[in-house]
Amino acid sequence: MTEEASERDRLFTEATDLMIRLKNDPDNPVPHRMIREWRTRSPDHESTWAEVADIHGMMVKIITDDRAAERRAAATRVTRRALVIAGLVGAGAAASYLAVPRLLVEARADFRTGTGEIRRVDLADGSVATLGPDSAIAVQFTEGQRFIRLLQGMAFFDVATDPNRPFRVGISELVTTALGTAFEVSDGAGYLSVSVDHGTVEVASTKPGIDTTRLSAGQWLAFEERGRTSHHGTRESGQIAAWRSGQLFAEDEPVSSVIAKIGRWQPGRMIVIDPNFGAQRVSGVFDVTDPSRALQALVHPFGGRVRMVGSYLTVISPI
Repeated sequence: MTEEASERDRLFTEATDLMIRLKNDPDNPVPHRMIREWRTRSPDHESTWAEVADIHGMMVKIITDDRAAERRAAATRVTRRALVIAGLVGAGAAASYLAVPRLLVEARADFRTGTGEIRRVDLADGSVATLGPDSAIAVQFTEGQRFIRLLQGMAFFDVATDPNRPFRVGISELVTTALGTAFEVSDGAGYLSVSVDHGTVEVASTKPGIDTTRLSAGQWLAFEERGRTSHHGTRESGQIAAWRSGQLFAEDEPVSSVIAKIGRWQPGRMIVIDPNFGAQRVSGVFDVTDPSRALQALVHPFGGRVRMVGSYLTVISPI
């Protein structure tokens, strides 16, 4: 680490400590005085304080957005499970802004994993699902179809043949139908992808914007929800769902998507300060067995830096 970077990190740590003091005791004049004095020491002190204040504002927005999402879910899904969640939130489960999204996913998930956990799930039809870290699926099997919804994260499916019951996986607006195959689906911050290990799949959309596409072994399709654009390509079989062995491959993928994926191996929230930074494209392979180093390797070529704020917040910003 250079002396300049070390100094920036020192200032960031000091500013974060001051912000924590202020929020823990907002009516105490001492933290206010300390902050005023600290900010006047240099332009770097002032700019660092502005950055920390922006991060705090984003954290408040996350809390607000998560609570709003929970209210919408409770309003649209008036079920016993939803009411239980609403009760938990009302009782104080939302005290941590990390808790609400997790509760929403848990309410719908039949199988899920924790941070850094990879799990094999033997499905009732003989198919096998392998869930990536911090991932979740909901399973709906009937006499006429097999449908799985990827609620978050990434999953690899090795599908058992059943000509009388199609095997479909939904991820946001994309629905992938397996035609005797093994394939991966993932969602990286709205960057949806389907990759085929062997066999054939058909990918369709429930909304306008993407044509129905058939993929065979080695082919992949990615759809960016924000720009409503799709991309196609091919890759080697060993690169598909390589996260099962600790590697993450990216090919012309938004930095924000790769950050989101690596973040499933690291506890807590990830915040990208500058949306333009996250929109840049990257290709490469990252070792997710060491997520901190993987994040550094990802953002460094773009002039980014990674900071840990406590144990549950990782901030990524341009230098």
